[in-house]
Amino acid sequence: MGEATKTTLKFRPLKERVFVSYAEESDKTAGGIYLPDTAKEKPQKGKIEAIGSEVKDVKVGDLILFDKYSGSKITIDGSDYLILKEEDILGILGS
Repeated sequence: MGEATKTTLKFRPLKERVFVSYAEESDKTAGGIYLPDTAKEKPQKGKIEAIGSEVKDVKVGDLILFDKYSGSKITIDGSDYLILKEEDILGILGS
């Protein structure tokens, strides 16, 4: 079965899908320039919050990389999330 997220958010992805929160991004560039929220791109990495029952290669809590245009973006309680198929995950960071 899929694992539920540890927050109060109730969402359980089905089959081979994973539920991902975006990783925090910096407010300034490497050169020290501060970016307004409207100028920022969504990061291509995130943390797995919940997994579906058919997911085999990743687990809740993994930090992953994914393609910029993959998955379905949703907003719940003012926070942005992504629902991806496991096959759209490019790799796991720090494992």
